[in-house]
Amino acid sequence: MAEGAKEAGAEVTLADVKDCEPKQLLDYDGIIAGSPTYYGIIAGELKDFFDRSVKYHGKLTGKVGGAFSSAMALGGGNETTVMSIVQIMLVHGMIVQGKTKKNHYGAVAINAPDAESKEECRLLGERVAILAGKLFD
Repeated sequence: MAEGAKEAGAEVTLADVKDCEPKQLLDYDGIIAGSPTYYGIIAGELKDFFDRSVKYHGKLTGKVGGAFSSAMALGGGNETTVMSIVQIMLVHGMIVQGKTKKNHYGAVAINAPDAESKEECRLLGERVAILAGKLFD
C-alpha cells in the first residue's frame, strides 16, 4: 500500500497501532488501516485504538480511508474484518472509495500475501492517495 501511495505522489508514514496515539490520525489526509482476522473481526489492538479515537469524533470527517485484512483461509472472515474497519471510518465521517472489480471493500490476503494480493494492496494505496490528493491539494 505504501508503494502504491508513494507512486501516486503521497508522503507515507507507516505505523503500528501499538506505537501510536489516536490523536495522530488528525495529521493525515488519508488513512489505511489493516488487521489480521480474529474470529471474523479486527484484532483487539486495532479495536482499542479506534475505541480511543472517540475523543476525536467529528475531526476525521472528510479524510480518506481504506482497509485491508488477512485470514488463514478463504471464507475466514476477511470481508467482515475489512467491513469492521470501514464501518469505523464511516462513523468518523471518513470517505471510503469502493472498487467495482475484485476486493470491493478493501485489500485481502489468504495466509501470506501472494502476487495478486500484493497488487491489490498497491492499488489500494494508490486509490487512497489519488483521492486524498484530489480533495486536499
